[in-house]
Amino acid sequence: MKDVIGVSDAPAMHWVGDGFPVQSLISPGGDSAAFDPFLMLDFAAPMAFAPAHHRRGVGQHPHRGFETVTIVYQGELEHRDSTGSGGIIGPGDVQWMTAAAGILHEEFHSEAFARTGGTLEMVQLWVNLPAKHKSAPAGYQTLLNASIPSVDLPDGAGRVRVIAGDYQGRKGPAQTFTPIDLWDVSMAGGKAAAFTLPQGHSAALAVLHGRIRVNDKHPAHAGQLIGLGRTGRRFNVDASEAATVLIMSGAPINEPVVAHGPFVMNTIGEIKQAMLDFKSGKFGALT
Repeated sequence: MKDVIGVSDAPAMHWVGDGFPVQSLISPGGDSAAFDPFLMLDFAAPMAFAPAHHRRGVGQHPHRGFETVTIVYQGELEHRDSTGSGGIIGPGDVQWMTAAAGILHEEFHSEAFARTGGTLEMVQLWVNLPAKHKSAPAGYQTLLNASIPSVDLPDGAGRVRVIAGDYQGRKGPAQTFTPIDLWDVSMAGGKAAAFTLPQGHSAALAVLHGRIRVNDKHPAHAGQLIGLGRTGRRFNVDASEAATVLIMSGAPINEPVVAHGPFVMNTIGEIKQAMLDFKSGKFGALT
């Protein structure tokens, strides 16, 4: 049985740009070492936005050394980056962006969403890359809801959307550099389910909606993160009410992490080089 190593509350909400009101369930340079290879987890709880004449969001900015994973639950986002990739993702869709050697991108509410207004809800996860892959070419994966396998839990307990990794023989569409399981789980109230993850992997559960209990004795509610130990494989989840839980598991990279704003490298020297490369235009351009 996997042990629960802690249940933590999210800090106060803060804004990313003018479009994303988030709570950081995992913070770079803070508690992220316990969740290696996961560096950051921001949850934008449901918030209503009024119609607007401009698109809210975050303008052009760089990244290097890791990947960003954005899951939309409500609303629409529009992405554009220096690889020439981009597009609109809506409810159930995921974008998996590999910054690696360097990328410029921007992310806004879609034009249609900005025009009509509505509720936005999303998660963004940062996934570290090993040193040997930090110089890989930048890339982008659009994972539409229709391409993400959905597996029913036993006894009508809910379902698992397999974004990355494997659940009960169904493989997620995300291509990853290191072994990662990322499962978007919806559970019915009053139901329970058992889950199994690889031995030795870091693991955590982010409760986005509802209330659950892990291993019969660790309660958690929306806006809390449950950390699991790396030993053992199995854990149980009971949902006292309908719940949405993001389960993440990954093989630890076990390398030094030096984070500075949008860059995550292994040494201070590499951070300085990333800043120089960005200023000299080596991350490309948005066209």
